[in-house]
Amino acid sequence: MRISLISAAVVAALVGYGSTIALVLAAAAAVGADAGQTASWVLAVCLAKAVGSAWLSAWNRVPVVLAWSTPGAALIAATTGISMAQAVAAFVLAAGLIFLTAALRPLGRAVAAIPDGIAAAMLAGVLLPFCLKGAGAAQAAPGLILPMVAVFALVRLWNPALAVLAALAAGVTLAFGTGAAVVPVIGFPAPAPVFIWPEWDLGVLIGLGVPLYLVTMASQNLPGFAVMRAAGYQPPVTRALAVTGGISAISALFGAHTVNMAAITAAICLGEDVHPDRDQRWKVGLAYAAVWVLLGLGSPAILVLLAAPPPQVMAALVALALLGPLMGALAGAYAVADTRFAATITLAVTGSGVAAFGIGAAFWGLVAGLVIYAMERVKARPV
Repeated sequence: MRISLISAAVVAALVGYGSTIALVLAAAAAVGADAGQTASWVLAVCLAKAVGSAWLSAWNRVPVVLAWSTPGAALIAATTGISMAQAVAAFVLAAGLIFLTAALRPLGRAVAAIPDGIAAAMLAGVLLPFCLKGAGAAQAAPGLILPMVAVFALVRLWNPALAVLAALAAGVTLAFGTGAAVVPVIGFPAPAPVFIWPEWDLGVLIGLGVPLYLVTMASQNLPGFAVMRAAGYQPPVTRALAVTGGISAISALFGAHTVNMAAITAAICLGEDVHPDRDQRWKVGLAYAAVWVLLGLGSPAILVLLAAPPPQVMAALVALALLGPLMGALAGAYAVADTRFAATITLAVTGSGVAAFGIGAAFWGLVAGLVIYAMERVKARPV
């Protein structure tokens, strides 16, 4: 095991954890998870990524790096009126649909038939409200947030992957240094998985489970496969979907949302600097898995530390972390002229956050966009 494999795995894992852990905590808070359930969520999703990455890398002898669904966490965080048990049922459904996508070709074709612009607009509608909260956080605590933004902007010029992690370090350091946060008493509690029996609610399954599946497929798995192809590897698509779907279904029972192919963090682990022999580069998946096991086991202490700063720090961190995904989603939403109006409708409805019949805005945004798209297609047909 070369040191370059270990260093790449450590950097990738820390970037993935530090840049979006605040969003996972926001998602847990949105569905009413208590402290024990939140810690179980983080532990389960870390272990799911570890098991999946090691399994797929060793099985296929190619570097496969998994991540938690960042847009999925944003989608969960945007929900209201959902209990943790209902959310777990939605997580199980999303995981099951990912697994079925590997087994049933018609399901995969149905997902592929959704225009890319409309799918991207739904993601943009989910992300936009969180990015807008960054300005409010800066207004409420300028002494903490503006230096975070400055650090983010400067580091991003040289290393975009580390910019959010640097902003997190700056925010936490300032919070403790200025007395805005009190140093907590951090012990070494053993992580305890908490089993959560799912509560099956049709409205939540449709309004959260289905959009969670769609954003995970469109915004995480497909780009993840593309990153592997760009690095010269043939991604194990069917196996990856089956493994991530199966593992996600199990970890969901302990509070975790879906895991999927990584894109940004995967790019860190696929370059020539990781290992000169591309046939040996798959071992980075094992090192990456080991780091995520350590992060999962240390999650109780880490969560106590992250909970100490004022809430504006986490809100600003989420806003900064989602700027890149929002930029990509908006670019995708308006890339094709034929779907721009339908994408705008999808973005507006999803971003409104309005639920109807117990079903969340992301689903209605998708439906509205598809209806408008279908109407325009009918109108465009020659008589």
